Amino acid sequence: MSKPRVTLFDLDHTLLPIDSDYSWGEFTQQIGWTDPVAFKRRNDEFYAHYVAGTLDVHDYVRFAVEALRLRGRAAYEQAHERFMREWIQPALHPVALDLVRGHQRQGDTVAIVTATNELVTAPIAAAFGVPELIAVQLERDASGWITGAIAGVPSMREGKVVRVNQWLAARGLDWLDVETTFYSDSTNDLPLLEQVDHPVATNPDARLRTIALERGWRILDLFERQ
Repeated sequence: MSKPRVTLFDLDHTLLPIDSDYSWGEFTQQIGWTDPVAFKRRNDEFYAHYVAGTLDVHDYVRFAVEALRLRGRAAYEQAHERFMREWIQPALHPVALDLVRGHQRQGDTVAIVTATNELVTAPIAAAFGVPELIAVQLERDASGWITGAIAGVPSMREGKVVRVNQWLAARGLDWLDVETTFYSDSTNDLPLLEQVDHPVATNPDARLRTIALERGWRILDLFERQ
């Protein structure tokens, strides 16, 4: 009997042609939640560190969710609905939606595994029709609202392997029980790409494209990187 298939997708620049975390930051500037000069400077600095593989994810998340933390749940829900309409819906390319749905039609268990936090990404995963989301989890206070800190292991770099392992274990599975595929664009995701049975370099950055060519990994260009 063949093993059950698990297909994992990175989100930003893999299923989306944009970075949802960075875009959310730009959106908060647009709606007046953050200072357009100071926030953009810090957001750009953090993004450069992410691309270089040197990001301190704890520092970044505290920075990225501060405006949300201060405004509260109701303001977040209203703002994120607008963010989805104006920023995310135009970035939902049919080719990416078809890729996800194709795996689902084949009977794969599909999950999105992203280093972006749950508040930004949960509605995006829902828009892709993917109920299984492994994202950066945010610590909550006694009222149930975010504190600005990360809860548990952040799903970034090696943390993605840890979080997927936890996700499998919660289902009574381990890596040997399933046939795994992972789509990603970035060398930040090398730990998980190296862990799965079928790594797919998707819209890869230059470094990942070179590695994929050297190792004979499948390369998939869904759309041009932005």
